[in-house]
Amino acid sequence: MNPERLSQLLARIDQLNAEDPNRIVVDQVDRPQELVYSERVTAWVLRLNPKASEYLKIASRGQHIRRWTIPRDRYPKTRAGYLRWRETLKTFHAETVAGLMKEQGCTAEEIDRVTALILKRPTADKSELQALEDALCLVFLETQLEDLKAKMADQKLQEVVRKSWGKMSEQGRQEALKLPLSAAQREWLAQAISSKT
Repeated sequence: MNPERLSQLLARIDQLNAEDPNRIVVDQVDRPQELVYSERVTAWVLRLNPKASEYLKIASRGQHIRRWTIPRDRYPKTRAGYLRWRETLKTFHAETVAGLMKEQGCTAEEIDRVTALILKRPTADKSELQALEDALCLVFLETQLEDLKAKMADQKLQEVVRKSWGKMSEQGRQEALKLPLSAAQREWLAQAISSKT
């Protein structure tokens, strides 16, 4: 894929994510939530793998594309409902990115490489898939943990963090331990990843 096509594709993904009506404040600037999320995932991927392929860059940027259009409350508030929602989202994200790639004239093979990463298929490049998984977990730990503490029972949240930790590579875990956490947060994280269910 030539650099111009990649640049246009990433810009188109950003354009769609910029339509997110949900806003967050970053460095005192009000911004679209999913645009910020995609930038954070991409930044972590590039930090973990500075030589990331264009496929990994596209998958990182499109990981949550237009996510707000399929809200959680459309599905039953059960474990099964949650899992169905997540699967629907993954397919939606992959299909949306695939459509954008087709518009840019990407080949079927190029589209397949990216959708395999978004869908976490066994056919995806394992090192790229691991970098993406690490990036997703790091964004979660860095930006979502404190909010979830206020909404979720402590034992349940510790279970979620343990599952995330189990998906991470050693490199990802080392980066997680370097996150700028308070002493209390660091103690909580240590307890969460070491405790048993």
